[in-house]
Amino acid sequence: MRITNLIHFRNLQGDLFGGVTAAIVSLPIALAFGVASGAGPVAGLYGAVCVGFFAALFGGTPTLISEPTGPMTVVMTAIVTSLTAANPDKGLAMAFTVVMLAGIFQIVFGILKLGKYITLMPYSVISGFMSGIGVIMIILQVGPLLGHKLSGGVLGTLQQLPSALLDIKPAETALGVMTLAILFLMPSKLKRVIPPQLLALVAATLGSIYLLPPDMAENIRRIGEIPMGLPKLQMPVFSLEQTKEIFVDAIMLAMLGCIDTLLTSVIADSLTRYQHDSDKELIGQGIGNLVSGICGGLPGAGATMGTVVNIQTGGRTALSGLTRALILLVVILWAAGLTRDIPMAVLAGIALKVGIDIIDWSFLQRAHKVSLKGALIMYGVIALTVFVDLIAAVGIGVFIANILTIQNLSEVQSKDVKAITDSDDEILLSEEEKQLMERANGRILLFYLSGPMIFGVSKAIAREQAVVENFDVLILDLSEVPLLGVSSALAIENAIKDACDKGRQVFIVGGSGKIMRRLERFQILQLIPPQNVIANRVEALKQAVALIEGQDVDLPAAVANSYMAETTSTATRK
Repeated sequence: MRITNLIHFRNLQGDLFGGVTAAIVSLPIALAFGVASGAGPVAGLYGAVCVGFFAALFGGTPTLISEPTGPMTVVMTAIVTSLTAANPDKGLAMAFTVVMLAGIFQIVFGILKLGKYITLMPYSVISGFMSGIGVIMIILQVGPLLGHKLSGGVLGTLQQLPSALLDIKPAETALGVMTLAILFLMPSKLKRVIPPQLLALVAATLGSIYLLPPDMAENIRRIGEIPMGLPKLQMPVFSLEQTKEIFVDAIMLAMLGCIDTLLTSVIADSLTRYQHDSDKELIGQGIGNLVSGICGGLPGAGATMGTVVNIQTGGRTALSGLTRALILLVVILWAAGLTRDIPMAVLAGIALKVGIDIIDWSFLQRAHKVSLKGALIMYGVIALTVFVDLIAAVGIGVFIANILTIQNLSEVQSKDVKAITDSDDEILLSEEEKQLMERANGRILLFYLSGPMIFGVSKAIAREQAVVENFDVLILDLSEVPLLGVSSALAIENAIKDACDKGRQVFIVGGSGKIMRRLERFQILQLIPPQNVIANRVEALKQAVALIEGQDVDLPAAVANSYMAETTSTATRK
């Protein structure tokens, strides 16, 4: 069932409860992602509010909860790191400009109705990419978990990790481990009462204040004061020299947000039995990210955890997402001071758990059993994502996966390209067709094509046509061809030209309107007389046999004379 009205008040109680619960789940995650990104905890909160509110208001998935997610935070972290390193004064403002531009790209994607194409990526690539992002998030949180602020991205963190391990801050590490223990070991029944992220946040924070000795508690790194009130609006900032870098980062962020969101929308559909509007959802996400960038917030996307919690607690319309965003806004405006004592290690533990959850453990365990090539692609994408570049990982992964897919399809479709000269069992012929082929005595080449003729099949067409040399009439049967690619059309053209150059007659049988229009545009039909374009194979065989036996088949005089002249010339040579 497709949703036509995203907001109504017939499920008011369920939507309000779903929104409140989703807000409770979102608060610690937004703080953790804000700190992890380098933009600060308030950026995570404003990202949760802006993206969540406007994506719910203008989006196409009523139960979707949108907020900063693990994948988006990892990309944003890399953007903030690179831009602030290049320009310490304006780097953060430029990073928010990237978020604005990513939102604009998403709006354009939605207007161009590209939603249905966004997720048309091989699963091995998506799985590898998401798992790679999970690994990055885990690596980046190890430093804060040990009590250190490590810099330099993944490679820099790995290089500094040995020294960090030799200088562990016991109090902060203990708080991080306590956080992870609550997240992993909390009973399922208790999870239904209180979100484990919130329990971990409150318990670890209170423990750091009241259970640790004063000297240790004072040395723990904490969030600090979060400015309350409305955000200071960010204006677009970038230099001409960095335009290309900003555009590339924005496109990468936009594409990742689209993929992350639409995959979550599919999950929401499966839980609610409704069908989301992909293009409208992209527009809503784009507006949300545009506003988030203007307000100095992190980019966001559809969040699986928040969405599932929202649905399970009664949310059914976009009112739940609006409620959640407004509750978080109240926290920013009047209660942000309550978060100042939250230890960084606790947020690192929450973010690390998110990284572990992002990894596609299920597919990692089965990939090598399902497909060795698919497994190698997935592992390659993971390595490229972690150690090289996110765009390179996706680009190379999609390219290799598509090449392998095209190769497999071409091999399968090549089996449906058959050239026969007698009534064998290569294709299914009626009794009448078998009799006509036997009467032709091998002088008719029936070229049977079936299925989509993609460009990889063109070699098979040329190969099959070259196998048989001694024939007088070529019949191209396109009755079961739903798609004719450019390369295959040109291969057919070469086969027709070769036959015509040798004075042979050519018939085209049964092409659909789409196929015939393709042949007409390539001017292939002009190579043969109009009467040689025939609707069914039996009639083509009858005319071909009549030509071979020298009967009058009501062909144009010029064609008949040409054929008779070629036949006479052939007989003379023999």
